[in-house]
Amino acid sequence: MQRRILVVIGTRPEAVKLAPVVRALRAAPWADCRVLATAQHRELLDRTLAFFGVVPDRDLDLMRRSQSLVDLTSRSVAAIDPVLAEERPDLVLVEGDTTTVFAAALGAFYRGIPVAHVEAGLRTSDRGNPFPEEANRRLVAQLADLHFAPTATARTNLLREGIADATVHVVGNTGIDALQWATVRVDQAQFRPGAGRRLLVVTAHRRENLGAPLRDVCDGMAQLAARADVEILWPLHPNPEVRRVVEQRLGTCPNVRLCGPLDYPDMVAAMMASSILLTDSGGVQEEGPALGKPVLILRDATERPEGIAAGVARLVGTAGDGIATAAARLLDDPAAYAAMARVVHPYGSGGSADAIVAALRPHDAAGRTG
Repeated sequence: MQRRILVVIGTRPEAVKLAPVVRALRAAPWADCRVLATAQHRELLDRTLAFFGVVPDRDLDLMRRSQSLVDLTSRSVAAIDPVLAEERPDLVLVEGDTTTVFAAALGAFYRGIPVAHVEAGLRTSDRGNPFPEEANRRLVAQLADLHFAPTATARTNLLREGIADATVHVVGNTGIDALQWATVRVDQAQFRPGAGRRLLVVTAHRRENLGAPLRDVCDGMAQLAARADVEILWPLHPNPEVRRVVEQRLGTCPNVRLCGPLDYPDMVAAMMASSILLTDSGGVQEEGPALGKPVLILRDATERPEGIAAGVARLVGTAGDGIATAAARLLDDPAAYAAMARVVHPYGSGGSADAIVAALRPHDAAGRTG
């Protein structure tokens, strides 16, 4: 008898990290895998799912321009509930810390449907940083029945919060599965910098960095762009608050290329062509070490300390001078660069999706898998 699993996906990062799980579930004879797209993000989500060959079975098309968290959360819970009633899944599987994840977990909890949480246990220990993601993932931990932690640190965080040990599985991060699948399918040539130059790839979009912090980040990039040996590529988040500030500050700055959001395969290609990654993104913090790229984290705290512990990522905050100094050291000191530009796997080395599917595989009364 098949077990119906409803995988809920709302944003591009969720699509990247759940696509390997969907593919593995759809290859498992015991699983009836159904995919629900909330489209909390629309175009970015669609293109990413298409790249991985994942076609949603249901689509709620929830994205609205300038949607508030209250509006999105309430509409998500209300829209997900009838899908749960019609699909009648044996389990709902979510990933990460978005509004979609919280709404789907809450809706499943209300209907008594077990919840499995992929990428569980990430913590900054500051409820408002990042906002609202830190609160979302803490709340989902209280609603979930199975917790797929990417690292031992994440597992420890969950146990410290009273989550039962038997429900926590350390499986690595499925984003590394996706990255390995993508790297052999993309061409980095389009992003290679000119002779004698090195490419710095920048991403910044977190709510807590909007306003003065983002302006400070731009000032740091302007300092770096004054160098003759760098090119800066900054794919801008769709958020108009991000675009307005960055375009005003860097739109005419030499050696800076601003562009719209890159599709996932293009972003992978850009990272592969880069020398340094500067980011407030969680996914890039995981992908950079697997690609051997130093990561400078444009935040004051991170829920992914493993890269820092491995010596391949650094918290540099958002002050412009600090960012420019940290990047310049890597550009000017070959030994400092070599120390960070190492391929390491603090977030797993692949096979995470298979580990998740193995943990979900049903057992009969005698303990045999079926």
